[in-house]
Amino acid sequence: QVHVVESGGGLVEPGGSLRLSCVASGSIFRINLMGWYRQAPGKERELVAAITSGGITNYGDSVKGRFTISKDNAKNTVQLQMNSLKPEDTAVYYCNARVQQIDYNWSNFWGQGTQVTVSS
Repeated sequence: QVHVVESGGGLVEPGGSLRLSCVASGSIFRINLMGWYRQAPGKERELVAAITSGGITNYGDSVKGRFTISKDNAKNTVQLQMNSLKPEDTAVYYCNARVQQIDYNWSNFWGQGTQVTVSS
């Protein structure tokens, strides 16, 4: 089994910064993609940012220039640095990992989510 755990959410004022972290652990052979998604009340889950094991990144249009995703392949971790936060960034943020397990099958695994609230 594979476990994905997020940390680092919280309450921040508009214009502030937060850093989210995510670690994947368990029966992992390799990971080729990790990413962050978010879901606000009444809205669909959307891509925030993703990064391949080779370092190729992809960002949602609404966060480009404000958020930065980074990774540590050796530790199976991914971070999301969020700057210039806006109230519309308020959501539950989920980490996703595309994992090849030790039986060589590929699967997507999700964390439980961490709340980010941007409010004065």
